[in-house]
Amino acid sequence: MLVTTQEQAERARDSEQRVLSRTRWSISLRIAVVMSAVIAFLGVAIYLVMLAEQNRDISHELYYAADLTPANASPGCVWVTVEHQGALTSSVGMPPGLPQEASINRVAGGQPAIRQDVDANGSDYVVVTQRRGADVLQIVIEREFQVDDRDDLLLALGLAELIGLIAAVISGGALAKRAMSPLCESMNRQRRFVADASHELRTPLTQLHTRTQLLLRRADRGELTERELADELNRIVAGTRQLGDVVDDLLLSTQLGALPTPWDTVDLGEVALAAVEAESARAQVTGLVLDMQVTEAEHLVTGAASALRRVVSALLDNAIGHTPVGGRITVTVDRADAGTVRLTVRDTGVGFDPADAELLFARFARGTSGRGRRFGLGLALAREVVDNHHGSISADSRPGGGATFTVLLPAAGGRAAASAAEAVGAVGADVVEPEPAGTGPV
Repeated sequence: MLVTTQEQAERARDSEQRVLSRTRWSISLRIAVVMSAVIAFLGVAIYLVMLAEQNRDISHELYYAADLTPANASPGCVWVTVEHQGALTSSVGMPPGLPQEASINRVAGGQPAIRQDVDANGSDYVVVTQRRGADVLQIVIEREFQVDDRDDLLLALGLAELIGLIAAVISGGALAKRAMSPLCESMNRQRRFVADASHELRTPLTQLHTRTQLLLRRADRGELTERELADELNRIVAGTRQLGDVVDDLLLSTQLGALPTPWDTVDLGEVALAAVEAESARAQVTGLVLDMQVTEAEHLVTGAASALRRVVSALLDNAIGHTPVGGRITVTVDRADAGTVRLTVRDTGVGFDPADAELLFARFARGTSGRGRRFGLGLALAREVVDNHHGSISADSRPGGGATFTVLLPAAGGRAAASAAEAVGAVGADVVEPEPAGTGPV
């Protein structure tokens, strides 16, 4: 049965997405507020300009109306009332409630001209009372059309503000999302890089730690000859070199987004041998037998040796983590056919349900019975490397019957490689008793 930590990763991503979503909405609302303020400012400016124009029009009408008499005033627009020697004469059609006799009397009594805004009979009027020679002249101008124009303008400005606000929210959201897409992508890349780097560095660090710890114990017990000590130190130096290669590849991947290029011709047998030797100390400590079998055929492929070594290390790490004490892990490198090199890692561990074979290669998928902390990245990263090498990787198993992982890579042409079998034969570690609790690798 597979248990996945994808939910935990998704919860972390959901939390980040909520923060980003709030940020997008905040940006959208700010854009909407700014656009609304701009539209409102323009609306106020237009309204004030319209008021100024209307007032200027009224001033012009007043200027011309000053020469009118009740007899020639224009009904329905301008009305005139003249006070002559105490008698009032008004234009035909003077609105009810007008003229303003009190204003006429005050001006007749010596007060300066009076201008009033009057609401009479449900309509707005401008009423100006002033002297004209010995007479008092009161001019009434209806503002109904001007008021209607202002109302229409306010309605139009209100609709423009509402439409502008909606458009600002929508467009602001789209622009904010587009502007933040690089940030989201950067955060996803950063999260993936941290996860990948942590996993890629864990295996070589575990190998170095286990080998160094085992070397220290054997040295304390006086079990090492000078030659054995030199061999072990050479293996540690090689491990640190491989660790440096991993770091270089990770740093390069952030710049290129792919494996290092150009690729070289790589002997997959030698790569597998180096990975097996690096894991031999951990296999010994955990009480496992680790075998290596290489046929005499050519095992040359085109690719990055450091990346292919990580594939073998990931498969070995997975096998060690799922094989109980006393189990056996066998690594085989041979030719599947004339154009294909095959790497097989077979263990006698707990196995898995065949229905879960493809799920094993999903990121963050892991088995429930694995030894130690496992984050389900090793097999996913191994598949990515194999895919980049134009190969394939598959898994086969049954519960309790161990597991077999097979990597197929296109064979490289060119010169024959030295047979890895001559150098390796079978590399194994006798089954040893596990270290007492508290003395194993940390």
